[in-house]
Amino acid sequence: MRTDAAGSTRWMEPLLLVAVAAVIFIADQATKAAVISGIGLHERVPVVDDLVQLWHVQNSGAAFSLFQGGTLLFLVVTVVALGMIVYFHRQFRGRSPWLQVLLGVILGGTAGNLVDRVRLGYVTDFVSVGVGELRWPTFNVADSSIVVGIGLLVAYLVLTDRRREEVGA
Repeated sequence: MRTDAAGSTRWMEPLLLVAVAAVIFIADQATKAAVISGIGLHERVPVVDDLVQLWHVQNSGAAFSLFQGGTLLFLVVTVVALGMIVYFHRQFRGRSPWLQVLLGVILGGTAGNLVDRVRLGYVTDFVSVGVGELRWPTFNVADSSIVVGIGLLVAYLVLTDRRREEVGA
């Protein structure tokens, strides 16, 4: 059976999104499991002196340990975010595959933290960057994926829209 380019795109884009999301999700869950089994709760392990530490904490707040205790609110926000990912996936069909990769990165991170919130009521964070008591909020692979994915998605869309305006497309 022969498949045209449109038919190929129809199943390749969702496959790409799901594959990237699965890689991010597995990396997130594996790193959290390693931290839970290897570092005591609230224990700190220096990686690069004081600058980068592994610091095992339980986060009932949002990304980067912000807004502690809002589990129900964050579950609602996560469901909305998942709906937005589906919406953007459909809107970006036929455009660059990089858009599907970025959506997959965001989806994988969102799913990683969602599973922890539902299963445990909190998320395990473990990357701490800073000097002494002056530290960035502790985070994990999922948090990083969400923030970097959204940042790159916005940058990509802004840059490609500018190029389209310049070309007159």
